[in-house]
Amino acid sequence: MSQESHRHSRVLADVLPGLDDPPLRVLFCGINPGLTSAATGRHFARPGNRFWPALHGAGFTPRRLRPDEQDLLPALGVGITNIVPRATARADELSRAELVAGGADLRNLVRDLRPNALGVVGITAYRVAFAAPLATVGPQPAWGTTLVWALPNPSGLNAHWSLPAMVAEFTRFRQAAAAAGSGLSDPSKTAGHPGS
Repeated sequence: MSQESHRHSRVLADVLPGLDDPPLRVLFCGINPGLTSAATGRHFARPGNRFWPALHGAGFTPRRLRPDEQDLLPALGVGITNIVPRATARADELSRAELVAGGADLRNLVRDLRPNALGVVGITAYRVAFAAPLATVGPQPAWGTTLVWALPNPSGLNAHWSLPAMVAEFTRFRQAAAAAGSGLSDPSKTAGHPGS
C-alpha cells in the first residue's frame, strides 16, 4: 500500500510531514483510534491518555502539546499513525486478523517513509501484529535502517505503567533513536521551534 492510499484509508488521518517539514525522524504508531480520537480527529485525545505528557517528558517536544496541537509534530520530524484504522472503545476489541493486516500496512508505510525510528505504543498489539509473542517493551529487530521500539500503551486503562515509568521508557527510546543517528536533539533548545 502506498503512503497516499494508506493515508486515505484511515478513519483518523495520520500526522506526517508535508513538503515544508523536515524529514520524518520518528514515527509513533498507536494501536487504533479510541472513540474520542475518532470523534475529535485527534490522536491520543481521550482525557487520561498519557501519550502527550510522556512525549514531552521524554524530550520529544519543547512543551506539553495538547491533542489539538498534533499538527506541530511534523515540524519536529515526528509523526503519528495507527496499526488498525478502525475506532473502538478498547484495543482488545480488535481481531487478530486486523492487527496482522495493519502490521503489514505499517511495514509498507515505514518502507515508504523511511523514518529513522518507529515507536509502537502497545506491546500486546505489537506481539500479535508482528508475530513476536515473546517481545517485551524496548528495542526490537530493526526494519532495514529503521530502529524499532515497543513502548508501553499510554492509555489510562493501562495500570501497569505509571507516568514516570512511561516517561523513562520514552526517554530510552529517544536516546536510542539519537544514538542511531536520527539527529534527535532537545527540541526545547531548537531556535524558532513551533510552540517555543
